[in-house]
Amino acid sequence: MAKPLVAVFLDRDGVLIEDRHYLSDPDGVALMPGARALIGRLRQAGVKLFLVTNQSGVARGMFPIEAVAAVNARIFAELGGGDFSGVAICPHHPEGSVEQYSQTCACRKPAPGMIEQFVTDFALDRAGCCMIGDKPSDVEAARAAGMCGFLFPGGNLDTWFDRVVLQEGGFSLG
Repeated sequence: MAKPLVAVFLDRDGVLIEDRHYLSDPDGVALMPGARALIGRLRQAGVKLFLVTNQSGVARGMFPIEAVAAVNARIFAELGGGDFSGVAICPHHPEGSVEQYSQTCACRKPAPGMIEQFVTDFALDRAGCCMIGDKPSDVEAARAAGMCGFLFPGGNLDTWFDRVVLQEGGFSLG
């Protein structure tokens, strides 16, 4: 029997949008194929959506943290509006050049800090949650948080989700 999907944690670059390597300009946002359709279906099914993204460009001095918020705002507008239940950004990197963000932390994936905070804040049942990322560190963070993690290889996110998360992962929408 399929498990009802309660919440999906999504990485940003390479999952929701094309990975543009240290994107800081909202004009560079390009949704992945199928992203708008999938997010719409998940919202309609009442699934909570969480964005969890490492943004080491902040720690590296490549752009200010405000640029991350501006890019995220463009992404949400492109996805048809409506906020995610939560957005977490890790601006840290242990080798950063910006002192304030140059540190090892519990939130930088593969550490599960960003995920754990939302699980606690929203009293989520981990059995009904999953993480979708494009790097092994995303899957590692999910597993460290006690939930399924799926590695998105690119392509159409909506089609991939049905095949991998719903069929192979054993989840259901509603």
